Amino acid sequence: MSREEQIISERIKKLNELRDRKINPYPYTFAGTEHSNVITSKYHNASETPQGNTRIAGRIISMRRLGKLTFFHIQDEFGKMQVCAKEESLKNYEELKLYDVGDFAGIEGGVFKTRSGEITVYAKSVEMLCKTILPLPEKWHGLKDVESRYRQRYLDLVMNPEIKETFKKRRLIIDTIRETLNSHGYLEVETPILQPIYGGASAKPFKSHLNALNMTIYLRIANELALKRLLVGGFEKVYEFAKDFRNEDIDTSHNPEFTQIEFYEAYADYHIMMERVEEIFTNCARKLYGTLKIPFGDHTINLGTPWRRATMKDLLKEHVNIDVDKYSDEELFDLRITYNIDVEGDITRGLMIQQLFEELVEDKLVQPTFVIEHPIETTPLAKSSRITKELVERFELFIAGMEFSNAYSELNDPILQRKLLEEQAKQLRGGDEEAHPMDEDFVQAIEYGMPPTGGVGIGIDRLTMLMTNNKSIRDVILFPFMKTVQEIVNGKTKPKKNDEKRKNK
Repeated sequence: MSREEQIISERIKKLNELRDRKINPYPYTFAGTEHSNVITSKYHNASETPQGNTRIAGRIISMRRLGKLTFFHIQDEFGKMQVCAKEESLKNYEELKLYDVGDFAGIEGGVFKTRSGEITVYAKSVEMLCKTILPLPEKWHGLKDVESRYRQRYLDLVMNPEIKETFKKRRLIIDTIRETLNSHGYLEVETPILQPIYGGASAKPFKSHLNALNMTIYLRIANELALKRLLVGGFEKVYEFAKDFRNEDIDTSHNPEFTQIEFYEAYADYHIMMERVEEIFTNCARKLYGTLKIPFGDHTINLGTPWRRATMKDLLKEHVNIDVDKYSDEELFDLRITYNIDVEGDITRGLMIQQLFEELVEDKLVQPTFVIEHPIETTPLAKSSRITKELVERFELFIAGMEFSNAYSELNDPILQRKLLEEQAKQLRGGDEEAHPMDEDFVQAIEYGMPPTGGVGIGIDRLTMLMTNNKSIRDVILFPFMKTVQEIVNGKTKPKKNDEKRKNK
């Protein structure tokens, strides 16, 4: 029998003994609790004599048994609190032998400060709230066990409680975005996740089947086209925090299920949308840090506005000394070989410029930069540039070498929109899995008329990475997508020994 199996067996014995004593090891409530941070603040001037009365509940994370005296620490959502239990004043003191590190307990008692200055609850009663079977890890090695941390996030939260702050900040970021947009008169809405036709981005979708209607459906890759339909219907400012799904890479900045906000404003263009994005980012920074200079990796990011605006051509010339206007098409295409750039499908001048930018420049954009005026071939949903018809009014925001936002002056010419989507549909039929499908209903909607519109998408996960100084998207998603861990025997899933043991019990 392994050491872990011995521990499990011992804990089950304790569980059974609790029940033999007519003690419910899994009671329903423990009312009137105060959290550790409240108790610490309330009794910061406590003396060595217990005073007042409090009730606290949480997980036991350490325990020292000293005969007729036991010290243990309770961890709740906001911190930890020491508890002191003495045989002379705790009627069920003997039951503490049935408690283990990892169990949940509820304690009532006065509060005092030890000679070392630690705020402590002097227990008058201790109640078992949840008897645990599996032991907590003795040590948690952080990055050494990074896969286990993500796979068993519940253990990560127990053993590394400081990471809760990341997710509290994520909530604050979302609240700040909502407050910002609401202050401008935006309306929060909801649009479908299951779609008969996907669209709104260049991405490969997840595909499924709806049995009730015997039809193919997709998880949305973006909510853009649904939100635009609402502008056709008369709403002028709308936004949605959306779960989107793209059947693509998984890496430090991509997860197949991710969160973004998209917002659309009638009678605006992408210049106004830049101002909205600047306001959102600066409001988040002020709310979290009280400053516009924030740390990210080895950099200090200065979010002071206005942010730089530059074209792909400008940035290629600046960072890698490539002046694309001096190259013929053939010379430009030959740069694929020079820089070992893999370009799939038919190549055009605009797509080549985009590829050069992505491969050679993106990671060099550390401070906030709006990359504006994109090649027209890259974006079938944006209006053509007022500078040249070879470009569209689109921007992408880059910070620390990573894209955070994408926006357009939205195309509302239904004849041109139909033409561009038909071209995309042709590419899709030709094997380009990321091309846009033809959406007749959407084209028909804008044939009824959509006002001039500016639209923006911001990745919430990446924004949280930036605002919490995390370099991996997995650190800001509570449950990032992971491969399953299974032992396969003869094509069937074999239960682990511990699972068999508990089942047999």
